[in-house]
Amino acid sequence: MSSSPPERTKVLWLARLERRVHSWRERRARARGLRPQVTGFPGYGGEDWVRVVGRVLIAPPMRKDASGEYASVRGWRSFVAVPVGYAQVRIAVEGAVHDVVADRGGVIDTVIPARLDPGWQTVTMSVEGSEPVETRVFIVASDVRFGVVSDVDDTVMVTALPRPLLAAWNSFVVDEHARQPVPGMAVLLERLTRENPGTPVLYLSTGAWNVAPTLIRFLRRHLFPPGSILLTDWGPTHDRWFRSGQDHKASNLQRLAAEFPRIRWLLVGDDGQHDDQIYTKFAIEHPGHVAAVAIRRLSPTEAVLAGGRTVVDDHSAANVPWVTESDGAGLLERLEAVGIVSTDPHA
Repeated sequence: MSSSPPERTKVLWLARLERRVHSWRERRARARGLRPQVTGFPGYGGEDWVRVVGRVLIAPPMRKDASGEYASVRGWRSFVAVPVGYAQVRIAVEGAVHDVVADRGGVIDTVIPARLDPGWQTVTMSVEGSEPVETRVFIVASDVRFGVVSDVDDTVMVTALPRPLLAAWNSFVVDEHARQPVPGMAVLLERLTRENPGTPVLYLSTGAWNVAPTLIRFLRRHLFPPGSILLTDWGPTHDRWFRSGQDHKASNLQRLAAEFPRIRWLLVGDDGQHDDQIYTKFAIEHPGHVAAVAIRRLSPTEAVLAGGRTVVDDHSAANVPWVTESDGAGLLERLEAVGIVSTDPHA
């Protein structure tokens, strides 16, 4: 009789323990009179479907200061909320109602049929009879041929996320208003969307869903173009200690290629989180789905904090334009040189 390897057994045990802890916290929160809330995150869709994304949590009540504004919005508030696993969520789109079930981490990531006009549209979500909350989805028109997929950490936001201690400091302690954007990246992405009306923008990150509200506020505050958010979930799974960020990015790129077979994507990332490797592999496998790749080159200090660089020396097999620079302004110039961006700044 075969038996599971010791490592797999440990991971399975840890995953079960995590679920028991969440269940215990959920019971305590409900006993205090707190109830689940559903939070929607920007999704996307095509001509006859939408991908709706959100999460069900029991969040601690927040205190306000005398001015009515939150005194400090720190990442730890998102992480102490209790995820409600397998919650029943009701999604309403254009009068049609769909009942779906969240995963064990409270995450909703589902595709439902719908015919909506291109552009940003609204759907509503509710849980356990609560008041419906609105969330947005970007519907891609059938004639759109260009899109943007951008990494977040050290690509649009300076985070040094791969180092565990720094990641914990950034996520749990640092006031979100102290986070800094990468210079020029907002201008670059805005220019791309302005020159290509109807362009879908997707922010694809290995960050946890817990930071989604913080990320959305950050992008809005620093004038990045609105886009769909595709994050992941931390913690053990049935076969590993932590979810693979590389698998998360690679699988979502494969999914986009299948969902939008006529779109060619500009892939934007940095050289500190395997983006170069992931994008190279995707471009080789799907050259017709890649317009170009733009890699932000980390400074020596950033590279040390990020745990080093992951650079592919030879991109010739990918057979797509490949540019690299240290900031958004430099990448914009490089993309102009290869014809991805118009050389006319008023275009």
